[in-house]
Amino acid sequence: MDSESELISIISQILALTRSHVEEEEEAEAESKFLLFITRIISIVSSLNLNVQPEPGVISLISQMISLSSSISDSKPELELISLVNHMISLVNSIDSEPEPDPDLMSLITQIFSHLDFMDSDLELKSLFTQIVSLVSSMESDSEPEPERETKQPICLAPQFKLELSNGKNLVTGFVKRDGRKYDPEYCNPEYWRVLRLTTGEISHFLCPSCEGDNHEEYEKAPLEVKHPLHPKHSLQLILENSWGCRKKKCYCCDEILLWIFYYCWVCDCGMNIACVEKLPLLSIHHPKWHEHTLSLFPILISLTCNVCALDHFNCPFYICSPCDFVVHQSCITLPRVIRISRHLHRISFTPSFEQGDWSCGVCRKKIDNDCGGYSCGNSGCTYVAHSKCATQSNVWDGEDLEGKPEAIDEIGVNPFVRISLGIIQHFSHQQHYLRLDDNTGRDYDESKLCQACITPIYFGKFYSCMECNFILHEECANFSRKIQHPIHPHLLTLVTSATDKANTHDLCSACPWLFTTGFFYECHREGCRFNLHVRCGTISEPLVHGSHRHPLFLTSKPGDWRTCSVCKESSRYVTHETFNCVQCVFALCFKCAAIPQKVRYKHDNHVLILSYGKEIETSTMAYWCEACERKINPKGQFYNCDEYGCVTLHIECLIGKDLYMKPGSSWLFKGRKVRVLRNNHRMTRPICRECKDRCPHKIVFRRSTLNFCSTGCMRSKVFSLELYR
Repeated sequence: MDSESELISIISQILALTRSHVEEEEEAEAESKFLLFITRIISIVSSLNLNVQPEPGVISLISQMISLSSSISDSKPELELISLVNHMISLVNSIDSEPEPDPDLMSLITQIFSHLDFMDSDLELKSLFTQIVSLVSSMESDSEPEPERETKQPICLAPQFKLELSNGKNLVTGFVKRDGRKYDPEYCNPEYWRVLRLTTGEISHFLCPSCEGDNHEEYEKAPLEVKHPLHPKHSLQLILENSWGCRKKKCYCCDEILLWIFYYCWVCDCGMNIACVEKLPLLSIHHPKWHEHTLSLFPILISLTCNVCALDHFNCPFYICSPCDFVVHQSCITLPRVIRISRHLHRISFTPSFEQGDWSCGVCRKKIDNDCGGYSCGNSGCTYVAHSKCATQSNVWDGEDLEGKPEAIDEIGVNPFVRISLGIIQHFSHQQHYLRLDDNTGRDYDESKLCQACITPIYFGKFYSCMECNFILHEECANFSRKIQHPIHPHLLTLVTSATDKANTHDLCSACPWLFTTGFFYECHREGCRFNLHVRCGTISEPLVHGSHRHPLFLTSKPGDWRTCSVCKESSRYVTHETFNCVQCVFALCFKCAAIPQKVRYKHDNHVLILSYGKEIETSTMAYWCEACERKINPKGQFYNCDEYGCVTLHIECLIGKDLYMKPGSSWLFKGRKVRVLRNNHRMTRPICRECKDRCPHKIVFRRSTLNFCSTGCMRSKVFSLELYR
């Protein structure tokens, strides 16, 4: 053990001894131990090289005290004072070249002063104490006051090139221009600057859109081109990002998203944030959690497989240990050891390698390299494993390392109701009355009866109905758990109900385009998180066996992925951009299409209608017509048809509506005005949509002020056009 470690160990023992309660018969033994510890500290301090310290006067006095203390061990001076003084010895011995004394040292000096007047011991030792205190105290008055930190002037950014996304590739295009605007000195001031800030909030860099640096000669300008040790082969150019598509690229150095202006190598398609360019990288690091030896920076862009994440990309620097053939990305060094993810019920821990076998990742469903690191479940009989990078995605992991933390109480699976008797329950959403189970599956279909949870009709099966009012729930909806962990969100979600029939325009489902006006939905209660899911979206999980595709589908989307749904041909424009994906072929299914019911009923037909995707009738030349609107149906698209005789065919929108999960009687605010959801009576007096000029064909209409609309799409289009012409 080195001197520093031994000193720390002894001081810890002294603290433990002084804090313990000692009985009278044990006092002599405690004093003996205390003096033994003091003697060992004196011995260690004596062995240190005191001549290198900045204050020789203090060191000389301490040396005298060491000698004197050693000679009076039989006299047993007061224990508390000896403890304070020897603690002071260790502090003074550790003083560096900084002019201001350590605050802990000055605190001890104050305590020593308070004990000197009450001490009856050797006068020579007391005199030495006084001299040390006086000399060390004078160090504070002799030191120069710390100069005030000057506010650094921000650096002017004047990029000459801009980066745009073209056909999925980043291209450096043209010079940065003022978009034809004439220079106006009124706008050439800090109020209109685009800025970069330090963590303290101060502005570090700025871009003046008015003059682009031409009128700011008093400021230092950032270099337009730099050479960086992490990218020595090519120069990096200062680039202004001119397309949102570039934002999903990450900084080569810090692995954070690139800001709106950065340094870029167009040859290697890699960029660095300005803060990273100005900071020199560490040439070597020591991280015993990942490797026992010191790791050296390897700045050359080359494909080497990382031993921690099993990826061979060169999107960030990596460090190597040549003797051990160990390689690790800089971004992988900070990976957590123990985590909990949204894709698995148990905690998973990092493992440097896997046992022999065919392992596949529980997130991306791809094969795992047994010789590289990843995460695995340690629960008995559980074989869940995941890639390092997959398990730590922002849509999977909440960012908390659980190493050394106790297991939290599992809240998933909380029962939503109390069973009163056979077939009778008290549901948390309708506590004022009891609900009775209706198991009559042969009843007539009534499309006006809507489940209060999912806001869809009771097409089939059992349901619970209130014994005193019209409240009804599908049996399946009544059993929805109060707490769930959904695969596309890292936080726990809570089942909530709409307290009123009002919603705000921001109350959109995070996975599909529909509003929350009524019904149940799952909500994240984490502070600052506004993630919500309709119960239809919240109860769809993986693997999804869907009629639109022959293979099972999985939620394999990574943050930033943007796929086009193979069924509706629309891009996922919602909060999550999540889709169900096929791992065997190129197929994606959005949540909107995944939540559409596969089997329904029609009020004018007794047969079950099945959602068709056109595969069964691809070779047919027969024309199909919608039973409701009497318009032609595309036989290769989606539509409902009779599963027995094919005698009834309907457009999806004509049967279930265009805007889903909205109950007649509900309302919300849009652009400051109330929008009411009204039932469409389907008579000859059906209201005419103010936007498309057609009679409203669906089950509900929307009324904003005195204007009627057939869909929220028409309403938004009309309102935005009115605002445009104001």
